[in-house]
Amino acid sequence: MPMSHKSIDQFAADLRPETQRSVYESAKNTQEKRGPLLQAHFPEPDHLRQLAGQIKQHVIENLDTYLPAVEAQLRAHGAQVHWATNAEAANHAVLSILRARKATRLVKAKTMVSEEIGLEPFLHQNGIECLETDLGEFIVQIDHDRPSHIVRPIIHKNRREVAESFEKHGLGAYNDDPTVITRRAREFMRQKYLAADVGMTGANFVVAESGRLVVVTNEGNSRFCLAATKCHIALVGIEKILPRDRDLGLFLNLLARSATAQQLTVYTEFIRGPKAPAQVDGPEEMHVIFVDNGRTEVLASDCREILRCIRCGACLNVCPVYRQAGGHAYRAVYPGPIGSVLSPLLAGEHFAELADLPKASSLCGACNEVCPVNIPIPDLLLKLRNKNKLAHGPSSGTPPMGAWSLLASQPFAWKTSLKLGGLGVGIACHLPRVLKIAPLRNWDDHRTLPPWRGGAFRKWFKNRPSPPDVAKK
Repeated sequence: MPMSHKSIDQFAADLRPETQRSVYESAKNTQEKRGPLLQAHFPEPDHLRQLAGQIKQHVIENLDTYLPAVEAQLRAHGAQVHWATNAEAANHAVLSILRARKATRLVKAKTMVSEEIGLEPFLHQNGIECLETDLGEFIVQIDHDRPSHIVRPIIHKNRREVAESFEKHGLGAYNDDPTVITRRAREFMRQKYLAADVGMTGANFVVAESGRLVVVTNEGNSRFCLAATKCHIALVGIEKILPRDRDLGLFLNLLARSATAQQLTVYTEFIRGPKAPAQVDGPEEMHVIFVDNGRTEVLASDCREILRCIRCGACLNVCPVYRQAGGHAYRAVYPGPIGSVLSPLLAGEHFAELADLPKASSLCGACNEVCPVNIPIPDLLLKLRNKNKLAHGPSSGTPPMGAWSLLASQPFAWKTSLKLGGLGVGIACHLPRVLKIAPLRNWDDHRTLPPWRGGAFRKWFKNRPSPPDVAKK
Protein backbone atom coordinates (compact mmCIF):
# COMPACT_ATOMS: atom_id res chain seq x y z
CA MET A 1 0.00 0.00 0.00
CA PRO A 2 1.65 3.28 -1.07
CA MET A 3 1.96 6.01 1.52
CA SER A 4 -0.40 8.94 1.17
CA HIS A 5 0.98 12.35 0.29
CA LYS A 6 -1.96 14.18 1.83
CA SER A 7 -1.64 16.35 4.91
CA ILE A 8 -3.10 14.80 8.04
CA ASP A 9 -6.22 16.99 8.10
CA GLN A 10 -6.97 16.20 4.44
CA PHE A 11 -6.38 12.49 5.05
CA ALA A 12 -8.73 12.53 8.02
CA ALA A 13 -11.42 14.33 6.01
CA ASP A 14 -11.26 11.63 3.31
CA LEU A 15 -11.14 8.67 5.70
CA ARG A 16 -13.96 6.17 5.42
CA PRO A 17 -16.36 6.56 8.37
CA GLU A 18 -16.09 2.84 9.12
CA THR A 19 -12.31 3.01 9.30
CA GLN A 20 -12.37 6.13 11.42
CA ARG A 21 -14.84 4.49 13.79
CA SER A 22 -12.62 1.40 14.15
CA VAL A 23 -9.61 3.52 15.07
CA TYR A 24 -11.50 5.82 17.41
CA GLU A 25 -13.32 3.14 19.38
CA SER A 26 -10.32 0.85 19.81
CA ALA A 27 -7.98 3.66 20.89
CA LYS A 28 -10.57 5.15 23.24
CA ASN A 29 -11.42 1.83 24.91
CA THR A 30 -7.80 0.98 25.63
CA GLN A 31 -7.10 4.41 27.04
CA GLU A 32 -10.14 4.27 29.33
CA LYS A 33 -9.04 0.91 30.75
CA ARG A 34 -5.42 1.92 31.21
CA GLY A 35 -5.91 4.62 33.86
CA PRO A 36 -8.02 2.65 36.38
CA LEU A 37 -5.78 -0.43 36.03
CA LEU A 38 -2.65 1.61 36.67
CA GLN A 39 -4.20 3.44 39.63
CA ALA A 40 -5.54 0.22 41.15
CA HIS A 41 -2.06 -1.27 41.57
CA PHE A 42 0.08 1.85 41.85
CA PRO A 43 -1.52 4.69 43.86
CA GLU A 44 1.10 7.19 42.60
CA PRO A 45 1.86 6.14 39.02
CA ASP A 46 3.44 9.49 38.19
CA HIS A 47 6.34 8.61 40.47
CA LEU A 48 6.87 5.42 38.48
CA ARG A 49 6.72 7.31 35.17
CA GLN A 50 9.28 9.79 36.38
CA LEU A 51 11.59 7.04 37.62
CA ALA A 52 11.29 5.12 34.36
CA GLY A 53 12.01 8.29 32.42
CA GLN A 54 15.10 9.00 34.50
CA ILE A 55 16.42 5.46 33.97
CA LYS A 56 15.93 5.63 30.20
CA GLN A 57 17.43 9.12 30.02
CA HIS A 58 20.46 7.88 31.94
CA VAL A 59 20.86 5.03 29.45
CA ILE A 60 20.64 7.09 26.28
CA GLU A 61 23.13 9.61 27.65
CA ASN A 62 25.56 6.79 28.49
CA LEU A 63 25.19 4.52 25.47
CA ASP A 64 28.95 4.65 24.94
CA THR A 65 29.25 2.68 28.19
CA TYR A 66 26.19 0.45 27.97
CA LEU A 67 26.53 -0.76 24.37
CA PRO A 68 29.99 -2.33 24.88
CA ALA A 69 28.76 -3.87 28.15
CA VAL A 70 25.78 -5.46 26.38
CA GLU A 71 27.98 -6.74 23.57
CA ALA A 72 30.38 -8.36 26.04
CA GLN A 73 27.55 -10.12 27.87
CA LEU A 74 25.95 -11.39 24.67
CA ARG A 75 29.24 -12.71 23.29
CA ALA A 76 29.98 -14.38 26.62
CA HIS A 77 26.76 -16.35 26.25
CA GLY A 78 27.48 -17.43 22.68
CA ALA A 79 25.58 -14.81 20.67
CA GLN A 80 27.12 -13.08 17.67
CA VAL A 81 26.76 -9.28 17.67
CA HIS A 82 26.51 -7.08 14.56
CA TRP A 83 26.30 -3.30 14.24
CA ALA A 84 24.26 -1.57 11.50
CA THR A 85 24.63 2.15 10.95
CA ASN A 86 21.62 2.46 8.65
CA ALA A 87 18.74 0.54 7.06
CA GLU A 88 20.82 -0.73 4.16
CA ALA A 89 23.48 -2.12 6.47
CA ALA A 90 20.87 -3.79 8.68
CA ASN A 91 19.13 -5.43 5.72
CA HIS A 92 22.39 -6.73 4.30
CA ALA A 93 23.44 -8.05 7.71
CA VAL A 94 20.26 -10.14 7.83
CA LEU A 95 20.71 -11.32 4.25
CA SER A 96 24.34 -12.33 4.82
CA ILE A 97 23.35 -14.46 7.83
CA LEU A 98 20.63 -16.17 5.79
CA ARG A 99 22.93 -16.83 2.83
CA ALA A 100 25.67 -18.19 5.07
CA ARG A 101 23.16 -20.79 6.25
CA LYS A 102 21.71 -21.28 2.74
CA ALA A 103 18.37 -20.33 4.30
CA THR A 104 15.40 -19.36 2.12
CA ARG A 105 12.55 -19.29 4.66
CA LEU A 106 12.26 -16.93 7.60
CA VAL A 107 9.46 -16.57 10.17
CA LYS A 108 9.41 -13.37 12.14
CA ALA A 109 7.67 -11.98 15.18
CA LYS A 110 6.60 -8.36 15.28
CA THR A 111 9.47 -5.86 15.29
CA MET A 112 9.10 -2.17 14.52
CA VAL A 113 12.76 -1.95 13.48
CA SER A 114 12.11 -4.35 10.61
CA GLU A 115 9.26 -2.06 9.46
CA GLU A 116 11.57 0.91 9.79
CA ILE A 117 14.30 -0.56 7.57
CA GLY A 118 11.93 -2.13 5.01
CA LEU A 119 13.20 -5.64 5.68
CA GLU A 120 10.31 -7.70 4.28
CA PRO A 121 10.31 -6.28 0.71
CA PHE A 122 14.12 -6.37 0.70
CA LEU A 123 14.17 -10.08 1.54
CA HIS A 124 11.47 -10.89 -1.02
CA GLN A 125 13.51 -9.12 -3.69
CA ASN A 126 16.40 -11.41 -2.77
CA GLY A 127 14.44 -14.64 -2.95
CA ILE A 128 13.74 -15.11 0.77
CA GLU A 129 10.28 -16.08 1.99
CA CYS A 130 9.58 -13.82 4.98
CA LEU A 131 6.39 -14.59 6.90
CA GLU A 132 4.90 -12.29 9.52
CA THR A 133 3.56 -14.41 12.38
CA ASP A 134 1.90 -11.76 14.53
CA LEU A 135 -1.76 -12.02 13.50
CA GLY A 136 -2.16 -8.32 12.81
CA GLU A 137 1.09 -8.09 10.88
CA PHE A 138 0.15 -11.24 8.95
CA ILE A 139 -3.13 -9.65 7.84
CA VAL A 140 -1.28 -6.47 6.85
CA GLN A 141 1.16 -8.60 4.86
CA ILE A 142 -1.39 -10.59 2.86
CA ASP A 143 -3.37 -7.41 2.15
CA HIS A 144 -0.24 -5.53 0.98
CA ASP A 145 -1.25 -2.94 3.56
CA ARG A 146 0.75 -1.07 6.21
CA PRO A 147 0.43 -1.13 10.01
CA SER A 148 -1.44 1.84 11.43
CA HIS A 149 -0.60 1.47 15.13
CA ILE A 150 2.56 0.58 17.04
CA VAL A 151 0.87 -2.16 19.08
CA ARG A 152 -2.24 -2.96 17.00
CA PRO A 153 -1.20 -3.04 13.34
CA ILE A 154 -4.79 -3.51 12.08
CA ILE A 155 -6.59 -1.09 14.37
CA HIS A 156 -8.01 0.40 11.16
CA LYS A 157 -9.73 -2.86 10.17
CA ASN A 158 -12.81 -4.59 11.56
CA ARG A 159 -13.39 -8.34 11.71
CA ARG A 160 -15.53 -8.34 8.56
CA GLU A 161 -12.63 -6.94 6.56
CA VAL A 162 -10.30 -9.54 8.07
CA ALA A 163 -12.73 -12.36 7.17
CA GLU A 164 -12.88 -11.05 3.60
CA SER A 165 -9.06 -11.05 3.42
CA PHE A 166 -8.87 -14.65 4.64
CA GLU A 167 -11.48 -15.73 2.09
CA LYS A 168 -9.69 -13.87 -0.71
CA HIS A 169 -6.35 -15.53 0.08
CA GLY A 170 -7.70 -19.05 0.40
CA LEU A 171 -7.69 -19.39 4.17
CA GLY A 172 -11.31 -20.52 4.37
CA ALA A 173 -14.84 -19.47 3.51
CA TYR A 174 -16.06 -16.14 4.87
CA ASN A 175 -16.44 -16.27 8.65
CA ASP A 176 -15.97 -13.21 10.83
CA ASP A 177 -15.94 -15.08 14.16
CA PRO A 178 -12.63 -14.05 15.82
CA THR A 179 -12.12 -17.57 17.14
CA VAL A 180 -12.42 -19.04 13.64
CA ILE A 181 -10.10 -16.38 12.20
CA THR A 182 -7.48 -17.10 14.87
CA ARG A 183 -7.72 -20.88 14.41
CA ARG A 184 -7.29 -20.61 10.65
CA ALA A 185 -4.23 -18.39 11.07
CA ARG A 186 -2.79 -20.84 13.59
CA GLU A 187 -3.30 -23.81 11.26
CA PHE A 188 -1.67 -21.97 8.36
CA MET A 189 1.33 -20.82 10.37
CA ARG A 190 2.05 -24.06 12.21
CA GLN A 191 3.57 -25.71 9.14
CA LYS A 192 5.46 -22.52 8.32
CA TYR A 193 7.13 -22.57 11.73
CA LEU A 194 8.20 -26.17 11.26
CA ALA A 195 9.55 -25.58 7.76
CA ALA A 196 11.41 -22.32 8.45
CA ASP A 197 15.20 -22.11 8.51
CA VAL A 198 15.53 -18.96 10.64
CA GLY A 199 13.39 -17.21 13.24
CA MET A 200 13.46 -13.46 13.85
CA THR A 201 12.34 -11.31 16.78
CA GLY A 202 12.86 -7.81 17.99
CA ALA A 203 13.50 -7.00 21.65
CA ASN A 204 11.49 -4.82 23.96
CA PHE A 205 14.45 -4.48 26.31
CA VAL A 206 18.08 -5.58 26.47
CA VAL A 207 19.63 -5.69 29.95
CA ALA A 208 23.23 -4.53 30.18
CA GLU A 209 23.86 -6.31 33.48
CA SER A 210 23.01 -9.82 32.23
CA GLY A 211 22.81 -9.54 28.43
CA ARG A 212 19.20 -10.75 28.48
CA LEU A 213 16.93 -9.91 25.55
CA VAL A 214 13.35 -9.46 26.75
CA VAL A 215 10.53 -10.10 24.27
CA VAL A 216 6.88 -9.60 25.26
CA THR A 217 3.92 -10.80 23.19
CA ASN A 218 0.30 -11.76 23.64
CA GLU A 219 0.15 -14.49 21.02
CA GLY A 220 3.17 -16.65 21.76
CA ASN A 221 4.23 -16.51 18.13
CA SER A 222 7.76 -15.43 19.01
CA ARG A 223 8.21 -18.72 20.90
CA PHE A 224 7.07 -20.69 17.86
CA CYS A 225 9.53 -18.70 15.73
CA LEU A 226 12.38 -19.90 17.94
CA ALA A 227 11.26 -23.39 18.93
CA ALA A 228 11.87 -25.23 15.65
CA THR A 229 14.37 -23.00 13.84
CA LYS A 230 18.11 -23.48 14.19
CA CYS A 231 19.04 -19.82 13.94
CA HIS A 232 17.67 -16.76 15.77
CA ILE A 233 18.17 -13.20 14.52
CA ALA A 234 17.19 -10.32 16.80
CA LEU A 235 16.84 -6.80 15.34
CA VAL A 236 17.28 -4.25 18.12
CA GLY A 237 17.41 -0.46 18.18
CA ILE A 238 20.46 0.78 20.09
CA GLU A 239 18.24 2.65 22.55
CA LYS A 240 16.48 -0.48 23.91
CA ILE A 241 18.91 -1.01 26.79
CA LEU A 242 18.11 -1.13 30.52
CA PRO A 243 20.92 -1.06 33.10
CA ARG A 244 19.88 -3.86 35.48
CA ASP A 245 17.62 -6.91 35.66
CA ARG A 246 15.77 -5.34 38.59
CA ASP A 247 14.63 -2.51 36.28
CA LEU A 248 12.41 -5.00 34.43
CA GLY A 249 9.97 -5.06 37.35
CA LEU A 250 9.23 -1.40 36.70
CA PHE A 251 9.25 -1.41 32.92
CA LEU A 252 7.27 -4.60 32.31
CA ASN A 253 4.49 -3.35 34.59
CA LEU A 254 4.36 0.05 32.89
CA LEU A 255 4.60 -1.38 29.36
CA ALA A 256 1.69 -3.84 29.68
CA ARG A 257 -0.65 -1.38 31.33
CA SER A 258 0.19 1.43 28.93
CA ALA A 259 0.10 -0.64 25.74
CA THR A 260 -2.87 -2.97 26.15
CA ALA A 261 -4.33 -2.24 29.61
CA GLN A 262 -3.10 -5.59 30.95
CA GLN A 263 -1.36 -6.27 34.24
CA LEU A 264 1.24 -8.23 32.30
CA THR A 265 1.52 -9.43 28.73
CA VAL A 266 0.70 -13.11 28.24
CA TYR A 267 4.19 -14.20 27.15
CA THR A 268 7.43 -12.71 28.48
CA GLU A 269 10.65 -14.29 27.23
CA PHE A 270 14.17 -13.84 28.54
CA ILE A 271 16.80 -14.84 25.97
CA ARG A 272 20.52 -14.90 26.80
CA GLY A 273 21.95 -16.72 23.81
CA PRO A 274 21.66 -19.85 21.70
CA LYS A 275 20.59 -23.08 23.38
CA ALA A 276 22.96 -24.78 25.76
CA PRO A 277 24.24 -28.31 24.90
CA ALA A 278 21.88 -29.83 27.47
CA GLN A 279 18.80 -28.16 26.02
CA VAL A 280 16.64 -30.19 23.64
CA ASP A 281 15.04 -27.36 21.64
CA GLY A 282 15.97 -23.88 20.60
CA PRO A 283 18.26 -22.14 18.09
CA GLU A 284 21.81 -23.38 17.83
CA GLU A 285 22.95 -19.99 16.56
CA MET A 286 21.95 -16.49 17.68
CA HIS A 287 22.69 -13.16 16.02
CA VAL A 288 21.86 -9.76 17.54
CA ILE A 289 21.90 -6.83 15.11
CA PHE A 290 22.00 -3.46 16.85
CA VAL A 291 20.52 -0.83 14.53
CA ASP A 292 21.38 2.86 14.60
CA ASN A 293 19.58 4.22 11.52
CA GLY A 294 19.61 7.85 12.61
CA ARG A 295 19.45 7.34 16.37
CA THR A 296 22.87 8.81 17.07
CA GLU A 297 21.83 11.95 15.18
CA VAL A 298 18.70 12.13 17.35
CA LEU A 299 20.90 11.66 20.42
CA ALA A 300 22.99 14.64 19.34
CA SER A 301 19.89 16.84 18.91
CA ASP A 302 17.83 18.77 21.45
CA CYS A 303 15.09 16.14 21.09
CA ARG A 304 17.05 13.21 22.52
CA GLU A 305 14.32 12.49 25.09
CA ILE A 306 12.31 10.79 22.32
CA LEU A 307 14.78 7.89 22.50
CA ARG A 308 13.25 6.93 25.86
CA CYS A 309 10.22 5.57 23.98
CA ILE A 310 9.35 1.93 24.76
CA ARG A 311 6.82 1.66 21.88
CA CYS A 312 3.72 1.18 24.04
CA GLY A 313 1.37 3.26 21.85
CA ALA A 314 -0.35 4.97 24.81
CA CYS A 315 0.17 8.40 23.27
CA LEU A 316 -1.62 7.25 20.11
CA ASN A 317 -4.60 5.97 22.06
CA VAL A 318 -5.15 9.25 23.89
CA CYS A 319 -4.38 11.63 21.02
CA PRO A 320 -7.46 13.37 19.55
CA VAL A 321 -5.69 13.84 16.21
CA TYR A 322 -4.68 10.18 15.89
CA ARG A 323 -8.20 9.03 16.85
CA GLN A 324 -9.67 11.05 14.00
CA ALA A 325 -7.01 10.46 11.34
CA GLY A 326 -5.58 6.98 12.03
CA GLY A 327 -1.99 5.88 11.62
CA HIS A 328 -1.72 5.92 7.83
CA ALA A 329 -2.23 9.69 7.84
CA TYR A 330 1.28 10.13 9.27
CA ARG A 331 3.00 8.81 6.11
CA ALA A 332 5.71 7.03 8.12
CA VAL A 333 6.33 3.87 10.14
CA TYR A 334 5.75 5.59 13.49
CA PRO A 335 2.36 7.33 13.75
CA GLY A 336 0.68 9.46 16.39
CA PRO A 337 2.40 11.92 18.75
CA ILE A 338 5.51 9.76 19.06
CA GLY A 339 5.73 9.51 15.27
CA SER A 340 5.27 13.26 14.87
CA VAL A 341 8.57 13.66 16.70
CA LEU A 342 10.49 10.49 15.85
CA SER A 343 9.67 10.13 12.15
CA PRO A 344 10.97 13.57 11.04
CA LEU A 345 14.09 13.10 13.17
CA LEU A 346 14.88 9.66 11.76
CA ALA A 347 14.27 11.00 8.24
CA GLY A 348 17.57 12.90 8.48
CA GLU A 349 18.19 14.86 5.29
CA HIS A 350 14.56 14.19 4.29
CA PHE A 351 13.28 16.00 7.37
CA ALA A 352 11.40 18.55 5.26
CA GLU A 353 9.18 15.82 3.78
CA LEU A 354 7.72 15.10 7.23
CA ALA A 355 8.13 18.54 8.77
CA ASP A 356 4.36 19.07 8.83
CA LEU A 357 3.81 16.18 11.27
CA PRO A 358 4.71 18.17 14.42
CA LYS A 359 1.91 20.58 13.50
CA ALA A 360 -0.66 17.78 13.72
CA SER A 361 -1.21 18.33 17.42
CA SER A 362 -3.43 20.42 19.65
CA LEU A 363 -0.59 20.52 22.23
CA CYS A 364 -3.13 19.42 24.84
CA GLY A 365 -0.40 17.51 26.69
CA ALA A 366 -2.35 14.26 27.06
CA CYS A 367 0.45 12.32 25.33
CA ASN A 368 2.93 13.43 27.99
CA GLU A 369 0.52 12.58 30.81
CA VAL A 370 0.13 8.94 29.70
CA CYS A 371 3.71 8.30 28.57
CA PRO A 372 5.19 5.59 30.83
CA VAL A 373 8.67 7.09 30.46
CA ASN A 374 7.53 10.71 30.84
CA ILE A 375 8.63 12.00 27.43
CA PRO A 376 7.81 15.74 27.11
CA ILE A 377 6.26 15.24 23.66
CA PRO A 378 4.55 18.68 23.43
CA ASP A 379 7.88 20.42 24.11
CA LEU A 380 9.59 18.33 21.42
CA LEU A 381 6.81 19.11 18.93
CA LEU A 382 7.39 22.82 19.49
CA LYS A 383 11.12 22.39 19.00
CA LEU A 384 10.57 20.66 15.67
CA ARG A 385 8.07 23.29 14.56
CA ASN A 386 10.64 25.94 15.30
CA LYS A 387 13.36 23.95 13.50
CA ASN A 388 11.25 23.83 10.37
CA LYS A 389 10.41 27.52 10.60
CA LEU A 390 14.07 28.50 10.96
CA ALA A 391 15.03 26.29 8.02
CA HIS A 392 12.20 27.10 5.64
CA GLY A 393 10.36 30.12 6.98
CA PRO A 394 6.67 30.21 7.94
CA SER A 395 4.40 27.73 6.16
CA SER A 396 2.51 29.13 3.20
CA GLY A 397 -0.68 27.76 4.69
CA THR A 398 -0.23 29.53 8.03
CA PRO A 399 -1.37 33.15 8.32
CA PRO A 400 0.98 35.70 9.95
CA MET A 401 0.20 35.96 13.65
CA GLY A 402 2.00 39.21 14.45
CA ALA A 403 -1.22 41.27 14.53
CA TRP A 404 -2.89 38.70 16.78
CA SER A 405 0.10 38.74 19.13
CA LEU A 406 -0.03 42.54 19.36
CA LEU A 407 -3.78 42.51 20.01
CA ALA A 408 -3.56 39.81 22.69
CA SER A 409 -0.76 41.60 24.55
CA GLN A 410 -2.50 45.01 24.78
CA PRO A 411 -5.22 44.99 27.49
CA PHE A 412 -7.18 47.96 26.11
CA ALA A 413 -7.17 46.64 22.54
CA TRP A 414 -8.11 43.17 23.75
CA LYS A 415 -11.07 44.41 25.80
CA THR A 416 -12.24 46.50 22.88
CA SER A 417 -12.12 43.50 20.56
CA LEU A 418 -14.16 41.49 23.05
CA LYS A 419 -16.85 44.18 23.08
CA LEU A 420 -17.06 43.94 19.31
CA GLY A 421 -17.97 40.30 19.81
CA GLY A 422 -19.81 38.84 16.84
CA LEU A 423 -18.75 41.73 14.60
CA GLY A 424 -15.10 40.77 15.10
CA VAL A 425 -15.82 37.16 14.29
CA GLY A 426 -17.69 38.16 11.14
CA ILE A 427 -14.79 40.31 10.00
CA ALA A 428 -12.36 37.46 10.70
CA CYS A 429 -14.52 35.11 8.64
CA HIS A 430 -15.02 37.29 5.59
CA LEU A 431 -12.03 39.66 5.44
CA PRO A 432 -9.61 37.09 3.95
CA ARG A 433 -11.96 36.47 1.02
CA VAL A 434 -12.86 40.13 0.51
CA LEU A 435 -9.24 41.24 0.48
CA LYS A 436 -8.00 38.05 -1.24
CA ILE A 437 -5.22 37.56 1.32
CA ALA A 438 -3.84 34.18 0.21
CA PRO A 439 -2.39 32.82 3.49
CA LEU A 440 -5.51 33.79 5.44
CA ARG A 441 -7.82 32.48 2.73
CA ASN A 442 -5.96 29.14 2.52
CA TRP A 443 -6.13 28.79 6.29
CA ASP A 444 -9.82 29.70 6.37
CA ASP A 445 -10.71 27.17 3.64
CA HIS A 446 -10.18 24.31 6.09
CA ARG A 447 -11.51 25.90 9.29
CA THR A 448 -14.87 27.10 10.53
CA LEU A 449 -14.98 29.48 13.45
CA PRO A 450 -17.62 28.62 16.08
CA PRO A 451 -20.54 30.98 16.77
CA TRP A 452 -19.65 33.91 19.04
CA ARG A 453 -20.62 33.18 22.62
CA GLY A 454 -18.22 35.36 24.54
CA GLY A 455 -18.34 38.64 26.40
CA ALA A 456 -20.62 37.75 29.29
CA PHE A 457 -18.05 36.63 31.86
CA ARG A 458 -16.21 39.94 32.24
CA LYS A 459 -19.51 41.84 32.53
CA TRP A 460 -20.74 39.38 35.17
CA PHE A 461 -17.46 39.52 37.07
CA LYS A 462 -17.48 43.34 37.13
CA ASN A 463 -21.09 43.61 38.32
CA ARG A 464 -21.23 40.64 40.67
CA PRO A 465 -22.34 41.40 44.26
CA SER A 466 -19.61 41.64 46.85
CA PRO A 467 -19.36 38.57 49.09
CA PRO A 468 -20.78 39.07 52.60
CA ASP A 469 -18.30 39.73 55.36
CA VAL A 470 -17.35 36.68 57.34
CA ALA A 471 -18.66 37.02 60.87
CA LYS A 472 -15.95 37.05 63.43
CA LYS A 473 -16.09 34.24 65.94
